[in-house]
Amino acid sequence: MKHLGRLPQPRTADEAPATGDPGAFTVTPATLDDWHLVGEWAAAEGWNPGTGDLACFHPTDPAGFFIGRLDGRPVSAVSVVTYSPDYAFLGYYLVHPDHRGQGRGLATWRAAFPHAGTRTVGLDAVPAQQATYARAGFGPAYTTVRHRGRPGTTTPPAAAVAPVTAAHLDAVAAYDSQCFPAERRAFLARWLTAPGHTAYVHLEDGRVTGYGVIRPSLDGRRIGPLFADAPQGAEALFDALTAGLGPDEEVFMDIPEPHGTATALAASRGLAADSHTIRMYAGPVPPALDGRTYGVTSLELG
Repeated sequence: MKHLGRLPQPRTADEAPATGDPGAFTVTPATLDDWHLVGEWAAAEGWNPGTGDLACFHPTDPAGFFIGRLDGRPVSAVSVVTYSPDYAFLGYYLVHPDHRGQGRGLATWRAAFPHAGTRTVGLDAVPAQQATYARAGFGPAYTTVRHRGRPGTTTPPAAAVAPVTAAHLDAVAAYDSQCFPAERRAFLARWLTAPGHTAYVHLEDGRVTGYGVIRPSLDGRRIGPLFADAPQGAEALFDALTAGLGPDEEVFMDIPEPHGTATALAASRGLAADSHTIRMYAGPVPPALDGRTYGVTSLELG
């Protein structure tokens, strides 16, 4: 994979200098405790984060979470999580509403972005910020559509579907690396077993041909990832993940727009399009979606 040179920096509406504000502004790596506050900001923006996401996210790259402080008070944040020597993912680009329009976001970005080095960087942009990221050198790859709905009572899971156990971890991690741009075994060890998370694997002749995870979120439940070789496997995994939910419990799943089969699966289970983001990359674009991604893991960490 070719490497990037020095990436351009964004020009945003938050670029205006902080006039009339003599406070000291610093950007430093964030602790997990710091990031819980950022999680509250994300919830206030309507992102509907998983209730245990931060404990899984932060150890992935503890040096990749940054917080801006004004006179010691957190006011801005961004994460630049490195997964491999070739790939990183940017998320949580946030400024507290009381401090927008003062250049805090841009200053935080400039301090944090070098952490990516020469890696390709991915992100999921809300439509209003797509032009901002484009000016920073990011190009659109595809649209991800959030679907939400109440699946109600689903059929019992197929015999080929089983709860994920520790014995499955190596095989699931190997399968995941075929669907995600980098190896992330350590992250999956947390993600598959975190409190409240339910994970199922789809097997054919003892071979992993898909897996999925559902987790509690601020509002309802979120499915992610949902990877499968074939539609039948994806359907069986979806039904297994949602089998224990109440009839009024809402489910959210983020589906790459080019994947018509995944959209049809969501519709058949009572989910409908709700909002969308744009996956963008700075640097060489990772291999195109191959049809196995029925639901992405998260919009914050890719």
